[in-house]
Amino acid sequence: MKLDVINLDAAAAGDIDLDDAIFGLEPRADILHRVVRWQRARAQAGTHKTKGRSETSYSTKKIYRQKGTGGARHGDRNAPIFRSGGVYKGPVPRSHAFDLPKKVRALGLKHALSAKAGSGKLIILESTDMAEGKTSVLAKAAKELGWKKVLIIDGAEVNENFAMAARNIEGIDVLPTMGANVYDILKRDTLVITRAGIEALEARLK
Repeated sequence: MKLDVINLDAAAAGDIDLDDAIFGLEPRADILHRVVRWQRARAQAGTHKTKGRSETSYSTKKIYRQKGTGGARHGDRNAPIFRSGGVYKGPVPRSHAFDLPKKVRALGLKHALSAKAGSGKLIILESTDMAEGKTSVLAKAAKELGWKKVLIIDGAEVNENFAMAARNIEGIDVLPTMGANVYDILKRDTLVITRAGIEALEARLK
């Protein structure tokens, strides 16, 4: 697959050959779904917590005698049946993460990249080099390029000036190659990858 390469000023900067094994696959929704679920589960805090019977602050004294009251038998007021008593089998802090094979994760990333390429939402940028990290300069360039909700993937490291200029622009997110992931790619309307990013991604996914 061959795509045109542009600069930040929308000028042509040649073209690039993309590996069909990474950018030319037929996207599979089941693979993408598995990887996104895995990502979101790992990101879930899992800090939900309720107090059990042993953690509530009432006295542990038996509230009345066992027999002769004509009522039900009870111990202390920490029982779940009473108001403000402990919760029976309530949620406790835990990790929601689960394992997913590395091959499936890599395949998911390939399918996400292929989905953007196949829908015409993939743009190849020559580089993110900027003389100065001015938000106004990048905002103007993004507006002229029609970037509204975009993810930009750079090489091993993001250009410092570019990252500084992009951090205050709503709708523009920047990641280094190692941060590229299925959820962030699918979440944005447009995917922009630099030449360095393409080389790094192809090396990572081969």
